Amino acid sequence: MTNSPAQAAGSLEGIRVIDLTRVISGPFCTQILGDHGAEVIKVEPPGRGDIVRSQGNIMDGFSWYFAQFNRNKRSLTLDLRSEAGKAILHRLLEGADVLVENFRPGVLEKMGLADATLRERYPRLVVGRINGFGSTGPYRDRPAYDFIAQAMSGFMGVNGPADGEPMRAAPPISDMVASQNLAFGICAALVRRERSGQGDIVETALTNGLIGMMGYLAAEYFATGQVPARTGNDHPMLYPYGLFRASDGEVAIAPSNDIMVERFLRALDMLHLLDDERFADNARRMVHREALREILTRVIERRSVDAWIAHLNRAGVPCGRVHDLRETFDDPQVQAQQMKIELDQGPLGRIPATGFPVKMSEAPAAVHRPVPDLGEHSDEVLRELGVDEDGIAELRARGII
Repeated sequence: MTNSPAQAAGSLEGIRVIDLTRVISGPFCTQILGDHGAEVIKVEPPGRGDIVRSQGNIMDGFSWYFAQFNRNKRSLTLDLRSEAGKAILHRLLEGADVLVENFRPGVLEKMGLADATLRERYPRLVVGRINGFGSTGPYRDRPAYDFIAQAMSGFMGVNGPADGEPMRAAPPISDMVASQNLAFGICAALVRRERSGQGDIVETALTNGLIGMMGYLAAEYFATGQVPARTGNDHPMLYPYGLFRASDGEVAIAPSNDIMVERFLRALDMLHLLDDERFADNARRMVHREALREILTRVIERRSVDAWIAHLNRAGVPCGRVHDLRETFDDPQVQAQQMKIELDQGPLGRIPATGFPVKMSEAPAAVHRPVPDLGEHSDEVLRELGVDEDGIAELRARGII
């Protein structure tokens, strides 16, 4: 899949988004909106742009890290510390549907864009924001990054081996979750605006997003008052469920209820284990987990991962190989789902990127624009605002763009 002008317009066609965000939380949100057809204008500081442009693997001045979060956008450089830059931002907002920012609480207010001002001047505008801890409470002014959010949300505390230290997830999961939550919130606010005519202020926070993902772990804590123990790759509430050693590697097996456990044990020709009082139900299997693991491993390690995957899938037992990223993107299912796409970056050629997780039949997500160079569309956007060539030249000479 490549960017093609022949592709159908997305669900958000006609929605204009002004993107003041940088790094990951925020840029991922606005990319999602752009993938689904919104027009996204990314506003970046002149000269340096989004800091991620200089991070990750750089090829001919092009950051593959930046590319992962910034397709389907136009780039406008603008000095928002200057009065002229703020005036241009206001002109942008006059024709915008959405403003997205990820500054610390209060920064937008110092720029003259307090919530009350935005509501009064742009009553139909949907304002989306991401921060570390939320805009109220004692931590509102603290700086936060993904690692801090993983630590303070409890997320890190439930991950890792039982006898080891708390473990972070490798991807910047709090940034990604907050961005997805914000994209959803913005779309909900746009739907409400169609009924009410009024915009809204939508906020997500890195820590809140991860707390919201605690799911049954939070439910167990609420019910018992006991902090969940770390269980590594084992399920904290079910057994057998986890990684098992085969003859040539690990196989992930996930029988999630008693029916599945029965299927699993029947496939291993070990259904008799359910007659053992230690393993008769899930509660007792959890108590005697290590003994059951030893028995199951003696059987599973006799055959290969591939053999078990084929056998267990025929038996209706969820299972799979533990892939590295090369194996993931080479997998025929992943390819069939087009979860690896290409961006046509002109002289740089085609750049691979992750695809679209949301599939829509009538208005699918698509690459409408490649990743923009810094300030690539500054003149174009300013012309659309009615700024003439002399005005653009003056703004450039003054360092405003």
